[in-house]
Amino acid sequence: MSNKKPIMIVIVLLIITNIITFSITNLVTLSFNDKVVIPKTQYEQLKDIYEDFGKVMAIREYIDNSYLREVDEDSLLDGQLKGMVQALEDPYSVYMTNDEFTSFTQETAGVYGGIGVVVTPGDDNLITVVSPIEGTPGERAGLKTGDKIIKVNGVEYPAEKMDEAVAVMKGEPNTKVSLTIMRPNRNNDFKEIDLEITREIIRLITVKSDVIDNNIGYLKITSFDEITYEDFMKELESLKNSNVEGIVLDLRNNPGGLLNICADIADELLGEGDIVYTQTKNGERDYLKSDKNKINIPLVVLVNEGSASASEILAGAIKDHERGELVGTTTFGKGVVQRIRDLGDGTGLKLTVSEYFTPKGVNIHGIGITPDIVIELNEEAEGIGSEYLEQDNQLQKAIEVLKSKI
Repeated sequence: MSNKKPIMIVIVLLIITNIITFSITNLVTLSFNDKVVIPKTQYEQLKDIYEDFGKVMAIREYIDNSYLREVDEDSLLDGQLKGMVQALEDPYSVYMTNDEFTSFTQETAGVYGGIGVVVTPGDDNLITVVSPIEGTPGERAGLKTGDKIIKVNGVEYPAEKMDEAVAVMKGEPNTKVSLTIMRPNRNNDFKEIDLEITREIIRLITVKSDVIDNNIGYLKITSFDEITYEDFMKELESLKNSNVEGIVLDLRNNPGGLLNICADIADELLGEGDIVYTQTKNGERDYLKSDKNKINIPLVVLVNEGSASASEILAGAIKDHERGELVGTTTFGKGVVQRIRDLGDGTGLKLTVSEYFTPKGVNIHGIGITPDIVIELNEEAEGIGSEYLEQDNQLQKAIEVLKSKI
């Protein structure tokens, strides 16, 4: 047994004992002097904490003394912390070990080694694909929104172990990883598919633009990362210099990302007003607002079931402000906000702290946003976007709507 464990136990117990002793002393003193009395419930809460820690320490002592094999102190502590967060039964809240937190921060920076797929824990306890990232090995291998990843390199991973699965899917470029997925069909049955994917350095190009029919600007955002706003402004300026008369904003298969980046982009498109507001369990609200300045040309937005989180915030704000029409299919439906906390030792915590509402007060969690014009993608379409214009009937519809506004 390491020396630091018994020392830690003694310190924790001394602190809790002192807190309880201090509270009892104050309770007697305050009662004697006929001053404000500390409620009995506070003492009971402190007593409960003491008992809970005593239970944890008793189990820990039994493991150290009786468990057949050696125990890794750091792994045991990580397991305790992971278990505490998992007990919330919130698929978006997670304690991250050092390696997991490093991997997470690399993703938000926009560069990492892997296959390029965004996943979420499903209600069925299966790892669910939100969307493959455009131009990455995951997309080229045929991963689709709604696929269930059940095995990675032959090992089963339920949703509760999604972070472990993601860590395995990432890795050195030019190495291979195998996935077993279940894909739903029209009869709500599933078929298993085995895929072998070669990892690459994923350098996310999150914004692309094109000019269609000489006067239609096409602007696609694939995620909201640290570099996205800067890239968005460059592409937007390029379209303005091309004298486009309207813009199709494509948010299909955009799994979301950083809320502040989404808000910066919304500020360029909306007039003065609310972009979104978040609300905590205590009813505290935080509003993100746009100013009067905006690009003043017609706008149509493309969305689908792979549009989630921050992309739904942007689409919802555009819809509520009646700034443009939404075309496509109902969005994913993620209406809660997580805060990231660096715990200072290389580990991190992602915790759901609030839910968000569109400017008109709508929470879309578990529901999604229904477009103004619902149109399913042609099943024969090999891809989406301006390069697949002849096959992409959703984009064709968006252009038709936009031309009616020009």
